[in-house]
Amino acid sequence: MSTSESLDRMELCESLLTWIQTFGVEAPCKTVEDLTGGVVMAQVLQKIDVTYFSDTWISRIKPEVGENWRLKISNLKKVLKGILDYNQEVLGQHINDFTLPDINLIGEHSDAAELGRMLQLILGCAVNCEQKQEYIQTIMMMEESVQHVVMTAIQELMSKETPVAGGNDSYVDLDRQLKKTVEELNDALATKEEIAQRCRELDLQALHVQEERDRLRLEFNELEERVAALQEEKSSLLAENHVLMERLNQSDSIEDVNSPAGRRHLQLQTQLEQLQEETFRLEAAKDDYRIRCEELEKELLDVKSQNEELTSLADEAQSLKDEMDVLRHSSDKVSKLEGTVEHYKKKLEDMGLLRRQVKLMEEKNTVLMQNTVTLEEELRKANATKGQLDTYKRQVVELQNRLSEESKKADKMEFEYKRLKEKVDSLQKEKDHMRTERDSLKETIEELHCVQAQEGQLTSSLFPLVSNDGSDSLAAEITTPEIRYDLPTSPFTSLY
Repeated sequence: MSTSESLDRMELCESLLTWIQTFGVEAPCKTVEDLTGGVVMAQVLQKIDVTYFSDTWISRIKPEVGENWRLKISNLKKVLKGILDYNQEVLGQHINDFTLPDINLIGEHSDAAELGRMLQLILGCAVNCEQKQEYIQTIMMMEESVQHVVMTAIQELMSKETPVAGGNDSYVDLDRQLKKTVEELNDALATKEEIAQRCRELDLQALHVQEERDRLRLEFNELEERVAALQEEKSSLLAENHVLMERLNQSDSIEDVNSPAGRRHLQLQTQLEQLQEETFRLEAAKDDYRIRCEELEKELLDVKSQNEELTSLADEAQSLKDEMDVLRHSSDKVSKLEGTVEHYKKKLEDMGLLRRQVKLMEEKNTVLMQNTVTLEEELRKANATKGQLDTYKRQVVELQNRLSEESKKADKMEFEYKRLKEKVDSLQKEKDHMRTERDSLKETIEELHCVQAQEGQLTSSLFPLVSNDGSDSLAAEITTPEIRYDLPTSPFTSLY
């Protein structure tokens, strides 16, 4: 970065800092350090477009950053992203070939040149938003030096802006109108500066003329005083000459040069001639100064008339500027009206389509009417069989009810069948188990009978009754469970 560019960026930062103060935000914005936290810029963006930069968006900006440069950089990143998104989504334009600000330098070192770039992007948002007339008028009310720097910044930024794809024609026209407006505004400012400079020069010239006139007037007054003094001296000399002449007439002749009276007469005559020459010279100088004074008065009148003409030209330039503002406002209205006209054109096209659709619908309606007549005839024929259809419906409903009842009974029987089958299976298993035990007991009894048979006839003959009772009771014990478990199986066998 060259030295001149750095100086320009510093001047840009100071001018835009003055412009930022016109928003009247809550956070302090007097110095560069006040803006490095990003809070002031976020509040300015919210004033530019409160809908896009809402309270939800600004709540993400941390207000208390202090000297923490990391928090400052975080806030500046959010602000820069918001500016770029606003240009793309709302204003419909990209910023190409424009060096984006280095937020690290702003946050860590409070770099004024990079801060100027950041404020220049905010300026672009302000002069392209819906309230741009208000912000441009605010710029026009600032000092001329600040106006010049701000307008140069706007022109530089607008030369880097390109419209987003989609609706390019309208954005190109708008961009062309804005550039033309900026050029006209720059021309008006240049003309205003030239007129102001010319007025200052004429004022200085008039002041010099006035000073010259006053000086000549003083000299003229001095000359008049000197002429009056010389005239008085001439009068006194004439009176003295008259006295001397009278005395000379009474005394010696003045024609005698050698006589005292003659020498005095010659001396007085020479002095008188010198005084007459001085008087003539002063009268000539007086006439010259009078002529010079009249010329200066005429020149002063010419300068005053030129000053009045330039003042009228300045007023006319101001009126042209106001007219340009009105025309700019009218241009915005025309753009809006053109958009409205395009909208109504699309509506008219849609109306043409709707008319064609209505015509098609009428044709379809005619066909449907014919179909309706046919269906009514069929309906009259169908009414004859409506009674039978109702009877069939009632029968179907009854059959459906019966079917549902039978289905419920079948489901219930199936459930009962499954439950009983499970019970039978369990009983069958128990029966098999009991049969196995019975067989084992039978084998045990047979073995016991063999043992008893082997013990001898004596024991069996002595206790015949006891043994018979024991065997009978044992047999009863063995057969009783089998009979007990065989009896419940009879209801289930019928199900099989």
